[in-house]
Amino acid sequence: MIIIGCDYHPGFQQIAYVDNETGELKEQRLGHPESAEKFYRELAGQGRSIRVGMEASGHARWFERLLAELNIELRIGDAAKISAKRVSKRRTDQLDAQHILKLLLKEDFPQIWVPSGENRDLRQLVAPAPDGAGAHAHHEPAAGGSFERRRTLQEEIVAGERTKTIRSLSLGTVGEPAA
Repeated sequence: MIIIGCDYHPGFQQIAYVDNETGELKEQRLGHPESAEKFYRELAGQGRSIRVGMEASGHARWFERLLAELNIELRIGDAAKISAKRVSKRRTDQLDAQHILKLLLKEDFPQIWVPSGENRDLRQLVAPAPDGAGAHAHHEPAAGGSFERRRTLQEEIVAGERTKTIRSLSLGTVGEPAA
């Protein structure tokens, strides 16, 4: 198994990784998205098990989707707990990636639950639109394209299991087989 500690930033990621078979430790800085995607696709092409750990970030959706597509296990951790487990207060991107790797190797990584991409899409469809300003807030699309995003998701989700799941969510019958 290859275990990767990832210090994720919107423009790049610093990684520290170890190959459990050889014990080899490597570090690398990957730009987003091109070099990161190339690196993970090549790694996944080796047919080995891969685990990536990173702090929770609101800017990593594309990365989460890439790893899911490549069947790479992603563990997302509580940033405050990861920081609290740090012995040294000195911080660099390299040290952060190494720290996350150490936590993964010691099985001490403070993982949080994160819904799958498909689950997030479903939540987007059934969640109420955010409150806007003015008297017509419930009748007009919110600024920023919330209405357009919902329409796009509805158009993307056609017949099949996802439609049944959406129907179950809207009827409050999640967990029961949809008709």
